[in-house]
Amino acid sequence: MGKTYVVTSGKGGVGKSTVALNLAYALACDGRKVLLVDMDAGLRSLDLMLGAQNELVFDLSDVLDGTCDADQAIFPLRGRPGLELLPASQNSASLNLRPQDIRAMLGKLKDKYDYIFIDCPAGIERGFRNAVAAAESAILVVTPDNVSIRGAERTYQLLTGEGLNDVMLVINRIGRRPAVSTDECIARLELPVLGFIPDDPMVGRCQARAKSALQEDCPAGDALERLALRLLGRQVRYKIPHDSLIHRFKTHFGKVSHAKAD
Repeated sequence: MGKTYVVTSGKGGVGKSTVALNLAYALACDGRKVLLVDMDAGLRSLDLMLGAQNELVFDLSDVLDGTCDADQAIFPLRGRPGLELLPASQNSASLNLRPQDIRAMLGKLKDKYDYIFIDCPAGIERGFRNAVAAAESAILVVTPDNVSIRGAERTYQLLTGEGLNDVMLVINRIGRRPAVSTDECIARLELPVLGFIPDDPMVGRCQARAKSALQEDCPAGDALERLALRLLGRQVRYKIPHDSLIHRFKTHFGKVSHAKAD
């Protein structure tokens, strides 16, 4: 039976869809069968990021209102064996979905996949609750700035309120001079760290060509591959972008604040 992760942030624009897509791609490349579920009704983006926008026929709301079976709405990505997409609706119809419906539908699909990644919409309203409903674990994506961290703090409270206690942190788009240091991000959120991703222009270039950053020799691709390996339970050292030599020594041979030691 597969494991289901919701990839969330609270605040929009931090790269959670990018993280979800690339983790799914990396695990599919490792031979796992992976389903990406886009829960952002009306604002879906994963089909564009995967270059599948002109090939989709059905979506999540069609499955839940009985228009089609899940197998008809799930789209296998060409050139990416093992990776499949269940798109969100492009209209407001799926805003009326209920958490119990999502839970029941994905519960039937878990036996078919090794991993299911649910791309959560921004915000903390109904779409958030629907996305969280079927998840066993959460990946909380933040950027190193105060606004994102505040949103993540609130999101974590809501996750635990929904009974989701297995939450891991990803710090994304780390530049040379982040507004908030990686240590402070970790200290404020007090969550196990899945990994660190640099601010890398290659990510945007890859998305424009409907490619994964893992298909390029770039810092973000390397970081995302490390995240995927940790999900598989493999021992991988932490690698913080633009880190000082002193802090790098502590990271590689000790711990990163509240992060789980590799």
